[in-house]
Amino acid sequence: MGNILVDALVFFGFIACVLFVGFFKSRKAAGAEQGAEDYFLAGRGLKWWLIGFSLIAANISAEQFVGMSGQGAGLEGISCASWEWIAAITLVVVAFCMLPYFLKTGITTMPEFLEVRYNHVARTLMTVSMIGILIVASLIGVTYAGSLVMHQLFNEFGVAISFSTCCIIMSVIAGAYVLFGGLKACAWADLIQGAALIVGGAVIAYIACNALVDAPADSLVGFGGATTAEGTGFLQRFMDLNAAKMHMGRPATDAAMPWTILIMGIWIPNFYYWGLNQYITQRILGSGSLAEGQKGIVFAAALKLLIPFIIVIPGVIAFNLCAKDMAKDTAQAIVKKVADGGYKPNELVLLYSLKADAKTAAQSENALVAEIGPETAAALLAHDAPILEKIAADKGLRLPELTPAKIQELAAQGTASVIALSSGETIAVVDNSYKYDGALGHLMKLIPRNKGILGFVLAALLGAIVSSLAAVLNATSTLVTMDIFQKYVKPDAKQTTLVLCGRVITVALAVLGCVAAANLKSESIFAYIQEVQCYVSPGIFAVFAFGMLNRSAGRWAGACGLLFAPLAFYVFNTWGWDVFPACVLEPLSKIGMGIPATGGAMHYLIAASYTLVATLLFMVVYGLVFRMPAMVEFDHKTRLDMTMSKGALVFGLIV
Repeated sequence: MGNILVDALVFFGFIACVLFVGFFKSRKAAGAEQGAEDYFLAGRGLKWWLIGFSLIAANISAEQFVGMSGQGAGLEGISCASWEWIAAITLVVVAFCMLPYFLKTGITTMPEFLEVRYNHVARTLMTVSMIGILIVASLIGVTYAGSLVMHQLFNEFGVAISFSTCCIIMSVIAGAYVLFGGLKACAWADLIQGAALIVGGAVIAYIACNALVDAPADSLVGFGGATTAEGTGFLQRFMDLNAAKMHMGRPATDAAMPWTILIMGIWIPNFYYWGLNQYITQRILGSGSLAEGQKGIVFAAALKLLIPFIIVIPGVIAFNLCAKDMAKDTAQAIVKKVADGGYKPNELVLLYSLKADAKTAAQSENALVAEIGPETAAALLAHDAPILEKIAADKGLRLPELTPAKIQELAAQGTASVIALSSGETIAVVDNSYKYDGALGHLMKLIPRNKGILGFVLAALLGAIVSSLAAVLNATSTLVTMDIFQKYVKPDAKQTTLVLCGRVITVALAVLGCVAAANLKSESIFAYIQEVQCYVSPGIFAVFAFGMLNRSAGRWAGACGLLFAPLAFYVFNTWGWDVFPACVLEPLSKIGMGIPATGGAMHYLIAASYTLVATLLFMVVYGLVFRMPAMVEFDHKTRLDMTMSKGALVFGLIV
């Protein structure tokens, strides 16, 4: 470890600093008793700068660094920044349209608001669904994906540490200061970790930009074959190579990020996440006043505007600098899987494009056949040729003749893509062979070693994981304690009993997340996290919005909406456009919004949009049929100063 001794000292020093600040700032005075409000909401005394950094630190984890930089390197390009910039707008709306309701009613958890407006059934339904999502998608997800990232990065820099050990380290660090100081410890630790996250990302971005300028023009790879000239400056070189990626709106038929989801679909998970998810909103419920909360949220919105510049743009540059290395990463992964016998007998992995004719295939850019070797490729082809021919015939395609000699020729030309057959029935064609999610790892290789910079960046990434994990532990323990234990198990529980329950739940959750993540055999389930959350988020968003705007609909409207929404999403997500008759689809298909005339699959965020509309219509009808004798009043139940921050409003409008 001699060549990274300074980095190691910086890394461990950073961890020690975070733990010390978290413990020190959340300690109680001698003889003082820590109540539930102190533990779960930091005594409702958080300042705006703590709230802002804490929101960002809880939101951005290391696996998001990897994912967003990978999306930037890949086909999505700058369009994936839509999530960040729309989040900034969402935060401003939350600050001035939703936060006043939440603080005025004095709630501790978001589901508690539903009991104020509707009834205890709506509160319990939201609590149970949110706990499930937090445990499966967030707790296990953050522990697994974060530990995987750190395991790969540590081993990349010569520090042998097992994946299971990474899981333990993450859980112990996050659990330690949450257990001791609750939300206040989280907020103070997030202050350091959030600031380090921004600075660490800026360091990577700076190094990437310099590397792009210094690299020989003929060594750079542009998107779609674009090139640049020698002696050009950063901006000119960046645009020469990546002009095709610099578009926020992708075609309406794009599978990943069609522009149509920007109309409504992408807003639903954003409003749910930033305005209604206990994981995030616990920080703003702990505000010292309405003004402090609004200033903190707007500050976080401003920071969100920076994220694409320190994560996505460096990812785009990583492709320019390291495209060949990304191709080799994919080849090595496939070679390893072939060597390990990871493919079933009726599966084929052949590095060649399944195109309409040999000429089109020969123009494919990405070379990887030689990495597996012509003999292995030819053997796989010979074994599965009948399956390939049948699928090609069914799809109306003609397979070029792929003899071992032809494969060798294509390998020499640098021509290939990945074909994957599964169970002899389905086929997935990957139009490129780059391992885009390796973008961050390749950029970090550019950081000089033993100068402390690498240690700081690694510590910032670790801090990002720990902040997100701590937020999940704190939020889930709050929901279990306040919405289940106090509500149904022991309504007369003392404050110290509630704090003890929260701490016991925190330990149990940390152990659960660590054990489950360490024994997870596949990360593929996390590709569906956003889709799974769409079973919950449209309904919760609809119920909150309807409840704040319509105060005369019957008390059971909330519970009915929460039960209706998952069913509606299942229908739209399963049957897609086939839900609508052809007489509706045909005219809509002509307006250029990617609506197919003959039906077919629907993007999950578009399905979420229709779910939201259907749920709101359902609740409107319910409200017309079942009305309350008097409108619900949101009583003032807080000691906080509810004066709005005019300065935050002005700055929020600018954001």
